[in-house]
Amino acid sequence: MSIPKPLHNRIFLSHSSQDRAFVGRLAAVLEQHNIPYWLSARHIKGAKKWHDEIGRALIDCDWFLVVSSPDAIRSQWVKRELLYALDQDRYNDRIIPLLHKRCDYARFSWTLTGFQLIEFTRRFDDGCRQLLRIWNIEYKSDVAAARSAKPKKRAP
Repeated sequence: MSIPKPLHNRIFLSHSSQDRAFVGRLAAVLEQHNIPYWLSARHIKGAKKWHDEIGRALIDCDWFLVVSSPDAIRSQWVKRELLYALDQDRYNDRIIPLLHKRCDYARFSWTLTGFQLIEFTRRFDDGCRQLLRIWNIEYKSDVAAARSAKPKKRAP
């Protein structure tokens, strides 16, 4: 078993705006597990030049997650972000494609076929469990977290 690479800064979440609901759900899981991330919808403040903010985040983050879907493959910005990450040494072994919807994710880059793909098309919880395992973090689903938060009833 290989030792997971630690999180030093944040995870960059690259995605199509069409996949916003899935990415919001994933961001909630990252927050629940105290994993720092950067997401354009949450971290770009009004009146900022969003392309500059994305560039700063790509420089600041040390993990790159790309949400793969037909919409993401058509997105020029997702492709630009991925190509930047592929060109940076600090992202070596830290690029993780997440399969949200069935698509030919190799169209992003022929190199992605050599990366470990995290499957989210069947069960969201299974994808989360597999993703968090990369950092040696145990996944706590919403259901499991709710159960552990409820006080146990004592017998009379």
